[in-house]
Amino acid sequence: MAENSQTPESVTLTIDGREVSVPKGTTILQAAEALGNRIPHYCYHPGLSAPAQCRLCLVEVEGAPKLQPSCITEVQDGQVVLTESEEATRQRTGVLEFYLANHPLDCPICDQSGECKLQDYVHAEGRKHGRSREPKRVFGRDDFGGDILFYGDRCVMCTRCVRFMNEMAQDPRLTVVERGNRSIIDTFFEEGVEGSPYAGNIVDICPVGALVSKDFLHKARAWDLDHKPTICPNCSQGCNIDFHVRDNRVQRLKPRANLEVNQYWMCDYGRHRYEWMNREDRIESPVVNRSGRPVPSDWSETLEALHGRLQEGVRPVKAVASPFASNEDLAALRHLVDALGGGEIVYRLPRADREIPLPGFPRLSRRRDLAPNGRGAEILGMERVGDDEGAGGLDELAHYTGTLVVLGDELADLEPDFGEQAALYIYVGSHPSPAASQADYRLPATTFAEQEGTFTNHEGRVQRFWPGLQAPGLARPAWLVLGALAARMTGGPVPTSAAEAFVQAAELAPEFQGLTYESIGTRGAIINEPVALPGA
Repeated sequence: MAENSQTPESVTLTIDGREVSVPKGTTILQAAEALGNRIPHYCYHPGLSAPAQCRLCLVEVEGAPKLQPSCITEVQDGQVVLTESEEATRQRTGVLEFYLANHPLDCPICDQSGECKLQDYVHAEGRKHGRSREPKRVFGRDDFGGDILFYGDRCVMCTRCVRFMNEMAQDPRLTVVERGNRSIIDTFFEEGVEGSPYAGNIVDICPVGALVSKDFLHKARAWDLDHKPTICPNCSQGCNIDFHVRDNRVQRLKPRANLEVNQYWMCDYGRHRYEWMNREDRIESPVVNRSGRPVPSDWSETLEALHGRLQEGVRPVKAVASPFASNEDLAALRHLVDALGGGEIVYRLPRADREIPLPGFPRLSRRRDLAPNGRGAEILGMERVGDDEGAGGLDELAHYTGTLVVLGDELADLEPDFGEQAALYIYVGSHPSPAASQADYRLPATTFAEQEGTFTNHEGRVQRFWPGLQAPGLARPAWLVLGALAARMTGGPVPTSAAEAFVQAAELAPEFQGLTYESIGTRGAIINEPVALPGA
């Protein structure tokens, strides 16, 4: 919605002296946001119904007999709205005073401090001093089950959590009990929300510190966290999320809005699988196996020596890839294998027994494929092997005698003698494992959390992610390491950025052609589906 952009079904109105045109049916609150004017609100959330009960978003509309709730009042042509008038401001100040009458002043110990809308609103428009002399209500803390704690004293009764469970999760486990200032959120028959696969979202949408995550409790202050946009790596849905990072460690994952993929939500399965990104047992420098003894090296010496070995023509070539690797990494592996004369590339993909959709937004689902880029591996001509646990399928390669290249797969289920019979065994990965110990060359690669790149989700949407952590030691993106080796073999250019590596991926896959990092943007882009021409 752009300012002054008239459309056939648009309505033009004036908000605080500025004219704006928005689609018919838009609310005043949404129209104000199109101008960059955020009207204070609690109960309204763009992904839920609007009950207009918090009374904080009231605005003055010329000609109306009283203030109007902007979250449900639709715009009218020629309407004049004042969000900062004396009457509207006085009303908000009064509402905030009522909220603070019972709200505890425990900001120094509240997990929401720094992200709390009550703090922001009171700082901007609240009274300097409270007038209530009555003791505050006390409800204490309640364990809602799973990862969620509820602090009833802090609750402002916006009912976002109740509406999410009713409308989006369609799993009505929360309700409002009692009346008036005794109202409180409660569960049914002590059941709680444990086992509800999307319950963690009620912590995200709580505007104060009433609902908090046990996992994040007292872990970090909001202002200490760096936010980095990325893609959830825990299934093929490709939810848009943010890393929240402190001291070069991921502290939590939060959903990032993308109406085409995950709207405003993410599942608890993906939300809580991030600790592997913080693992400290890393391969931090190139290691060359000399006479059975691992010797640390540097990149220049290692790549020069490895190039010499590859020029000796050790053939044939087989490779193992990982569906957790980016499109750029996988394409670089394909380029290297092709430069060495071609060969089979396989990958193993862990799978769940079923999908778990979000009923209120079924486009979002915890998919069966429990890796982010199985579709990318498929597009690049790689073959899936193994069982649904992501294990097995590599028995023939365990005693392979040609050139063996492994990218990203930790080979955790394989014996330490894996690859010992290979004429040349190259392991490119981030973490050591017994099965990688026999590698002639162990090359340290960054995880997706430490590099820029793309994944292709289940529907063929290519989505970008950005680095949230600093890479340890000499670890480098696999697309750079493998791309440098392929360039040495072919005389072609070495990719100097992830964007260039993606362009090289498009040379291998027609599906990626026409896409660039600029066109993919922050919302992703659907791949081109190749069409088989008659007679081809």
